[in-house]
Amino acid sequence: MNSPRGAPLHLQGLPTLTEVIVLPERAVAPEAPVEAVAPPEAPAVEQDAGVAALDEDRLVRQVLGELQRQAELMLEYRLREAITPALSRLSDALVRELRQELGTTLRDVVARAVSQELARRRER
Repeated sequence: MNSPRGAPLHLQGLPTLTEVIVLPERAVAPEAPVEAVAPPEAPAVEQDAGVAALDEDRLVRQVLGELQRQAELMLEYRLREAITPALSRLSDALVRELRQELGTTLRDVVARAVSQELARRRER
């Protein structure tokens, strides 16, 4: 059993292909030309992997874009849903406060006007 030097420990001690497969000499006819089968080219595999990675990246960007759009719509809807009653309560409270303030101011103005008029009538 010859294993290549520098092979990982888990592969050391495994027989090589030539040790496992022994062809009888009469099974191969010397007259017959042996056609070599070329292994698939590595660049094509790498190219396919690159195309797949680009497709995956594009798909990820599309999905994330759609999720972001949906999240923004949902956030806007929820904010409007939550803010509308809060703004309504705040505007009601503001109107009540302004009415009270206006009422107080008008009472003060009327009281001064009445005091001034009474003072003028006394002077006559």
